[in-house]
Amino acid sequence: MSMIIQRYIFKEFLPPFGISLIFFSFVFLMIQLPEIANYVVNFQIGLSTVGLLMLYTTPFFLQFTIPMSVMIAVLLCFLRMSGDMEIVALKAGGVHLNRLLPPVLVFGLIGALLTCCIAVFALPAGRKHSKQLLYDVASSHVDVGLKPRQFIDMFKGVVIYVNGIDNEAKTLSDVFIEDRRSNQFTSTVLAPKGQLTYDPEQAVANLRLFNGTIHQVDLVQKHANAIRFETYDFRLDMSSSLSAIDKGKEHVQEMSLSRLRDTIQSAKEKNSSYYKALKEYHKKFSLPGASLVMALLAMPLGIRARTSKRAYGIGLGLFFFLLYYVMLSGGWVLGESGFYPPAIGMWAPNIVILAIGLFLLMRANDEKPIFSFDIPYWIRKLRRSN
Repeated sequence: MSMIIQRYIFKEFLPPFGISLIFFSFVFLMIQLPEIANYVVNFQIGLSTVGLLMLYTTPFFLQFTIPMSVMIAVLLCFLRMSGDMEIVALKAGGVHLNRLLPPVLVFGLIGALLTCCIAVFALPAGRKHSKQLLYDVASSHVDVGLKPRQFIDMFKGVVIYVNGIDNEAKTLSDVFIEDRRSNQFTSTVLAPKGQLTYDPEQAVANLRLFNGTIHQVDLVQKHANAIRFETYDFRLDMSSSLSAIDKGKEHVQEMSLSRLRDTIQSAKEKNSSYYKALKEYHKKFSLPGASLVMALLAMPLGIRARTSKRAYGIGLGLFFFLLYYVMLSGGWVLGESGFYPPAIGMWAPNIVILAIGLFLLMRANDEKPIFSFDIPYWIRKLRRSN
């Protein structure tokens, strides 16, 4: 009989879990849309490339949405059972609440394992492939970002105007450039012809201009001069247009567990790189652990919320969920800065939510409300005497 009840409860988790996962994933994708739209507008990438970008960014938000969906699934399941008096019927049949724990723990453990696989394997692979895809897009479509007879400000500190573009030969005609990247000089470059190339290793576009003039103003010395040239190479940093491209050393989110461990152990000093690697290492396990503690917390919240208080139970669940991620965000920032060990920042939210879940479960076993605001005995006695 216990196995039948537990299988029944486990199956009840699946529909709300699937719906919640799709909903939260859609919300996270909507947050990414402005950045993806920037690539579409500037580089005119196709639907297949957009689909790949979304696929590669999926592991990042799945490590957050899976624990969220596990909690919502358990909470909605027990809210329904409580509202339909199934919990009361089980208690009347002699079923203790602790015998309903196994499907909750198994479901939370499955969510934790799935989140762990995503954080350990899918997230680094997705970030690397996304970075490579953006390099490929930039190298093959950098000329598309330049539009004829329009002022282009996609490069930081630089404004470009091109009268005509030959996309096949990648040549430009009647080029005007205003360069304000230096605090000391302001330069205006005029050239009748130019040619655009791209260095994917450095994420830098090179605009080679021919037979033009540079008008330079010294902002410090307050004088101007003009320089004629036959060829002039003007370098454009693409990283400001492709913010997802991170030049330099490998990002911590791209590292495998062994690579993170080596980075932590080989660090000569406890600097920002050390704390970021240590934070990322613990995050790969603390986020999966959130699935288990969230499931344990959701069970008593759902059981103790009667039909008339169903909205109250959902509100409490969302409150604790928000509390967890506020604590996680705070631990994330303070752990990276070295204010305290990153392990504390990553694991403290799990410990707090676990303690609250166990406390609420004990109150549910004792048939007590979730929170009790009873007036102390001496105050009640004083009020009766008056």
